[in-house]
Amino acid sequence: MTNTGGDNRARLITLYGTMCRIRAFEETALAAHKAGEIPGPLHVSIGQEAVAAGVCGNLRRDDRITSNHRGHGHALAKGAGVSGMMEELFGRAGGHCRGKGGSMHIADFSVGMLGANGVVAGGIPIAVGAAQGIKLLGADSIVACFFGDGAINRGPFLEGLNWAVLYRLPVLFVCEDNGVAAFTATASVTAGPGVAARAQSLGVPCTSVDGNDAAAVDEAAARLVAEIRGGSGPRLLHATTYRITGHTSSDPAAWRDPAAVAAAKEAEPIGRLRARLLAEGVPAAMLDGIQGEARAEMTHAREDALSAPWPDPAIAWEDVQDCGAVEAH
Repeated sequence: MTNTGGDNRARLITLYGTMCRIRAFEETALAAHKAGEIPGPLHVSIGQEAVAAGVCGNLRRDDRITSNHRGHGHALAKGAGVSGMMEELFGRAGGHCRGKGGSMHIADFSVGMLGANGVVAGGIPIAVGAAQGIKLLGADSIVACFFGDGAINRGPFLEGLNWAVLYRLPVLFVCEDNGVAAFTATASVTAGPGVAARAQSLGVPCTSVDGNDAAAVDEAAARLVAEIRGGSGPRLLHATTYRITGHTSSDPAAWRDPAAVAAAKEAEPIGRLRARLLAEGVPAAMLDGIQGEARAEMTHAREDALSAPWPDPAIAWEDVQDCGAVEAH
């Protein structure tokens, strides 16, 4: 978003705070997993925080988002409750999904977070369906749909974008292009020039941006969100970034090129925005305080989750469709 002077600086500080909270949440969760407190692996987005912060900072509470298996940052940036998220990771009753979904299935409908998704590209048709409903209701809210570059080789990408164009739906498709699908370099399994060309071939205008530059993501997202809310139909934001960690919390990432990882750490978004803010005169003590508050918040959430009650086994089949019962009727 184009601002000047103090307004712009305040916005950048807000972006910095959001990214610090995402980073602190995931680092705390990784530590808890290593300590054996969290069952099952985590898919974290360390190094990709600017995309979630920059996009969601331009959304309203009544806007919706869908996410993928690496969705902690999207949920936090959209306003999902930290306690509910941490308890969900710990499998506790107070989790957003009552401890049943874990890391890959966090949802918080109260803030428009329709859910993370363990199926690659699975959030795309959900986002398009939500946008269809919004249009039928005559509302001016929109849907932001986050997915990785690996998703563009899946059928829902083609089907979802095609449907969104045909019905001129209010969807912002956001491709977090970190260059790798799980353990495979995306370029080695993706024909043609990539996501931008594929989107444009279906009639979806695409904007490419440096996904490690929070200010650039924010400005691009602000423009695209305004266009979509104004009735333009779908848009795609292609944000190039880099995931510093392994595929999961159990992956030491030994397969990564050490030089590439080192370069990525030098260009990671939080340090990059911090350097800009320092150059613009923001006191280091203020930025340190923001980071410290984020870490304290997540440490407290971890402690609370450890002492939170486990779900009652009696609720195991609640919220689950009983196919046998449906067929019997």
